[in-house]
Amino acid sequence: MGAGDFMRAGKKAKGRRSAIPWVVLALWVGVLALASPFAAKLADVQHDRVTDYLPASADSTRVARLQEQLPGGESTELVLVYHREGGLTAADRATAGEQVARVAGDHALTGDPRGVPSADGATLMYPVATNEPGTDEKKRDAFVEDVREVAHSEGGLTVEVGGTGALATDAGKVYESLGGPLLYTTVGVVAVLLILIYRSPVLWLVPLAVAGIADYLSMGVAYGLNQAFGTTVSGQSSGIMTILVFGAGTDYALLLVSRYREELRRVERPYDAMRAALRGCGPAVLASSGTVAAGLLCLLAADLNSNRGMGPLGTVGVLCALVTMLTLLPALLVLLGRRVFWPLVPAFGSTPKVRRSLFAAMGTSAGRRPRTVLAAGAVLLGALALGALNLPGAVKQQDSFVDRPESVVAMETLAEAFPEQSAQPIDVMTPTGRAGATLAAIRDTDGVADVRQGRTGEGWTEITVTAAAPPQSTAETATIEALRDRLTGSWVGGPSAQQIDLVDTNARDRLIVVPLVLVSVLLILIALLRSLVAPLMLVAAVVAVWGAALGLGGLVFGPVFGFEGTDPGLGLLSFVFLVALGVDYGIFLMHRMREESTRGADPVAAALTALRTTGGVIASAGLVLAATFAVLTNMGLVQLVELGFVIAVGVLLDTFLVRTYLVTSASVALGRRVWWPGRLSRAPQTEPRRPEQPGRPERQTEPV
Repeated sequence: MGAGDFMRAGKKAKGRRSAIPWVVLALWVGVLALASPFAAKLADVQHDRVTDYLPASADSTRVARLQEQLPGGESTELVLVYHREGGLTAADRATAGEQVARVAGDHALTGDPRGVPSADGATLMYPVATNEPGTDEKKRDAFVEDVREVAHSEGGLTVEVGGTGALATDAGKVYESLGGPLLYTTVGVVAVLLILIYRSPVLWLVPLAVAGIADYLSMGVAYGLNQAFGTTVSGQSSGIMTILVFGAGTDYALLLVSRYREELRRVERPYDAMRAALRGCGPAVLASSGTVAAGLLCLLAADLNSNRGMGPLGTVGVLCALVTMLTLLPALLVLLGRRVFWPLVPAFGSTPKVRRSLFAAMGTSAGRRPRTVLAAGAVLLGALALGALNLPGAVKQQDSFVDRPESVVAMETLAEAFPEQSAQPIDVMTPTGRAGATLAAIRDTDGVADVRQGRTGEGWTEITVTAAAPPQSTAETATIEALRDRLTGSWVGGPSAQQIDLVDTNARDRLIVVPLVLVSVLLILIALLRSLVAPLMLVAAVVAVWGAALGLGGLVFGPVFGFEGTDPGLGLLSFVFLVALGVDYGIFLMHRMREESTRGADPVAAALTALRTTGGVIASAGLVLAATFAVLTNMGLVQLVELGFVIAVGVLLDTFLVRTYLVTSASVALGRRVWWPGRLSRAPQTEPRRPEQPGRPERQTEPV
C-alpha cells in the first residue's frame, strides 16, 4: 500500500468519525419522537391519593382501600365551620342552615347534615360527606371548591371549610406546583449558575438543553414503568425526579466539559479530544450514577408507598441524565467545535492563564497538618450533628403546610371550640357479621365520645368513631391503639391513624433501607477504586455529613422556620439522597487521585493534584445540586421544605468541607494505605513531596 492509499484510508476514517456525532443526533431525534406520546401522559397517571403515600401493609391503608369498595366508593368528608366572636346570632344560624341546604341540594350527600353547636355558642359545625367524587381527585377538588363557594363568610360571620377532603384538596394544590412551577424555577436556577460558571453566552445553553431533553425522556420512561409494573407516580416523586435530572445531569455535564476543555488544549480535533475526555471521566460518571441508582433502588424495600414509588422514578431520572450527558451532550459539543467556548476558547497547544488557585491553596493547608485538619473537621461535624437532638417530633397533619390554608384554619377553630372531642373521625372497617359486637366493643373503649354505623358492602361495614381528645394528641393516639388491640379482625384507620402508621413504618423502613444503601454504595466504590480503605473513608464521610445536615435542620426548623414538627420520612429520604449523591464528589476526587497515583505520583502529590484539578468541578457541581434541591424550600409543604433544606445544606458541607479538607487530609495522612489492599498500596514508598506554598501552586483560571 502506497502513501496515497494511506492518505485515502485516513480521509475515510476521518469522515466516518465526523459522521458519528450526526448519527447520534439523529438517533436522539428518533428516541424523542418515540418518547413524546408517553411523556405527555405522565400527568394522567400521577395521583396523590391517601393510599399513594400510606404504608402498603398498615391498618389505615387497608381501611382506605376497603372504603373505596363500599357503595359509592371513597367518601369525601368535609366540615363546614361557622364562627362569630362573641356568639352566633339567630341570623347566623339561619344563614348556616340555608348554605348547608344548598350544598345538600347541589350534591348527593350521605345522610342529612346536622349542626353541632359549641358549648360557648360561638361556633357551629356541619359535617357533610359525599361519594360523588369517588377516587377521582379532580372531581373531589371540584366538589370542595363548590362547597367553599356556597359556604362563604358574610357580615362578620366567618365560614371555613375543613375536613379530610379539604385538606387533601389544599395539599393537591401544593403538589400541582411541583409540575410546571418547580420545573421553571429549577431551569432558571441552573441557567444562572451555568452562566456564572462557564462565563460564556453560548456554552451554558448546551448542557441545560440536554438536561431538559433528559427530563422529557424520563417522563416517558416513568409512564412506561407505570403501565408495565404499576409503579406509583405521585406529585412528590415526579417532582424529585425532575430535580435529580437537572441536578445530577448538570453535575455530569460539568465534569465532562471540564475534561473536554482540558483535552482540547492537548488534542487538535474536537472529536479526538472528546474521546479522550470520555475515557478520562467516563468511569467516574458511570460509577457516580451507579451509586445514586443503587441507593435509590434500595427504596424498593421500603413499606411506605411514597418512598417505594420514589425509588424507581428517581433511578429513571438519574439514568436518563447519564445517557443523555454521555451521548447527546458529547455529540453536540463536537459538532459545535471550539467556538462553543467563546470568548474563552481553548486553542490547541495553548496553556491557561496563570493565576492563584483557591483549591491548590486549600489543599496545601490541608496537606501541611492533615491529622489536625481531620480532627478539627470531625469535631465540627460531630458538634453540628448534636443539633438533631433538637428536631421537633412528628409533624401533625394540620401543621404540614407552610402557609395555613382554609382547611387548617377550620381545624384550629374546631379544636378551640370543641376541646372535649375530636373533629376528625376515626374510621373502622369490620366484617358485616360482627358489626354489632364491634359497635359494642368500641362504645366500651376509653376515650370514645361517639360512634356511628355507616355504609355496608362487599362483606364489610364502615363505623365512624369520634374520640374525646383533640386530633393527633397523645390521648387520641392511646384511643386508637386501644381500639386496635380490642378489635380483632377489624381495621382501624382515618387521618390520625394514618399519621401513627407513617411514623411506625418510617422507623421500620430505616432499619431495612439504610443498611442496604450503605452496602450497595460500598460495593460499587470497592469495584471502582479497587480498595477497601478509600471506600470506607468516603462512606463514613457522607454519613457524617448526613448527621451534620440533620443537626443544622434541628437548629433552624423550630426556632427559625417556626415548624411545629418534622416529617417522619425526613431521616430516611435525606440519608438516601445525601449518601448516594454525596459519594459522587468523592468518586470524582478519588478517581482522579488514583489516576495520578498510577502515573507514579507520591500520595501527597496525588492528593493535592486531584484536588487542584477537580476542586473547581466539584465546587460548581455542588453549588448546582444544592441549588436544585433548595428549590424545594419554596414549596408549600413542610416535608418538602425540610427535605430540600437538609439535602442542600448537606451537599454544601460535603462540597466545601468534607471533600476539600477532610477527604484530602485523610488521604494525605494515610498515604498509600488509602489504597489497601489494592496494588497501589504495595507500591514502593517514596519520599513525600513537600506541599506547594500558597501562591505557588499549579494554577488554573478557566471556568470548569
